[in-house]
Amino acid sequence: MLSSASRCGFKTGSSQQRLRCQRLTKWQPRASAVQLAHQSPNREAFVARRCGLSTSRHSLGPSSVQDFKGRQRAKSSQYASSLRSIVASTEDKLNVLVVGGGGREHALCWGLARSARCGTLFCAPGNPGIASDATCVDSSELNVSDNDAVVEFCKANGVSLVVVGPEAPLVDGLVDVLRVADIPAFGPTKAAAQIEGSKAFMKDLCKKYNIPTAAYEKFTDVEAAKSYIRSQGAPIVIKTCGLAAGKGVIVAMTEEDALQAVEDMLVGGAFGSAGAEVVIEEFMTGEEASFFAIVDGETALPLQSAQDHKRVGDGDTGLNTGGMGAYSPAPVVSPEIADHIMQDLVLPTVQAMKMEGCPYTGVLYAGVMIKDGKARLVEYNARFGDPECQVLIPRLKNDLLEVLLCACGAGDQALSEVELQWTEDSAVVVVMAAEGYPGAYKKGTAIGGVEAADDVDGVIVFHAGTANDTSGQLVSAGGRVLGVTAIKGDVRETTQQAYAAVDLLQWPEGFCRRDIAWRAIERLESVNDQ
Repeated sequence: MLSSASRCGFKTGSSQQRLRCQRLTKWQPRASAVQLAHQSPNREAFVARRCGLSTSRHSLGPSSVQDFKGRQRAKSSQYASSLRSIVASTEDKLNVLVVGGGGREHALCWGLARSARCGTLFCAPGNPGIASDATCVDSSELNVSDNDAVVEFCKANGVSLVVVGPEAPLVDGLVDVLRVADIPAFGPTKAAAQIEGSKAFMKDLCKKYNIPTAAYEKFTDVEAAKSYIRSQGAPIVIKTCGLAAGKGVIVAMTEEDALQAVEDMLVGGAFGSAGAEVVIEEFMTGEEASFFAIVDGETALPLQSAQDHKRVGDGDTGLNTGGMGAYSPAPVVSPEIADHIMQDLVLPTVQAMKMEGCPYTGVLYAGVMIKDGKARLVEYNARFGDPECQVLIPRLKNDLLEVLLCACGAGDQALSEVELQWTEDSAVVVVMAAEGYPGAYKKGTAIGGVEAADDVDGVIVFHAGTANDTSGQLVSAGGRVLGVTAIKGDVRETTQQAYAAVDLLQWPEGFCRRDIAWRAIERLESVNDQ
């Protein structure tokens, strides 16, 4: 039912890979709820209070735990029933609000606008590119940092679903406020979004539930952090505990660089409050990949894999960025590796979040390091990756709106019944960034040639940091400005198509990496040579 025809004339192939939703019953937790309650009764009481449930001042015993979890299930069931009622009471066309204004949100709007059920599509604040698919609501009309204002906007405009793009509104509790107002929202609650908002929370969760990840320690004291670095040596990884727009990770190849990094974060305030606590962890070797699953709190639906390019320069050199390009699928994630990631990382995490009292809903993005056929978790994110979203959404054949509604419990079927279908073509996105990024960069520089690039066969130009000046000229307004996505055939052909479109852009102040998808191309050429 959720399948739709191939969009934009992209080749889909005769056979489609189908990924079924994986239920948590396939994985047995290592400890029962009662065992965990006895191990940490104060934690259960804390979780209950956070979720708005009354508890006695005494430790929770076995019966109390069962009552607590029963109330949680009842609340969840009532919420899902309410959502289905809201959606069913509307006309066939549903109004949707996407929160955000970057390349990820442009890709989401692009996919949602092609849904048969999408009525008026809003995006706040949006950008000039998104305006071709959605009604943009700028900050003068709606401050998306004001959760109550978002609720009022939804009520005034008959919004039946809110899709939260960036991590900041999730960590700030936007989904919680929308739920209280009985407005369906795709994304985790504030408590669940800690999985990205606090690296300390994420690492502690992995440690408690034996989810494979790098060894680590947490620090707020700079001298203690330096002492630990000296004991471990280099290379070593320094991470801000809080959100830092994807730039709060320092891979220190020397001890001196590591010591300077913790000095900058804990003393110099290089990342503000996000760096007031740091996580110092083992340097993992292998090949990194991005793995995504849509989660409804009970079940997890795996998406296709992707591979990001974090470093600013060709050959994976220079500083870390939010991402300079991506491609999908990632050959390093074989079907066996994908199953391993689901069974040993994703499903245990979904179960762990449920047992901690903050069930996870939305998209769960696992950054993984793969070596010798095994994957270890690098980090979790509570939203779609950017730029990975720009290569995932165009490859999805299903009706995106229907899938997201199912994840929210407001669809025509349960998420566990959904089968995803994908094009067999590869997708590649090349990010165009402002000169100087990820450091200081200039805004307001004129950009031309976007329409010509967008007209290239199989190419979509997603806007990220763009704006229109007073004369209507498209100008740069951020560090990462455009995402030129191609979807065509094999990864080599697709990459060539993406760069052909990039070369039509007229923006002297912009730059890009010229080696996106190099790992996949090398693998393809190696296979062809055999």
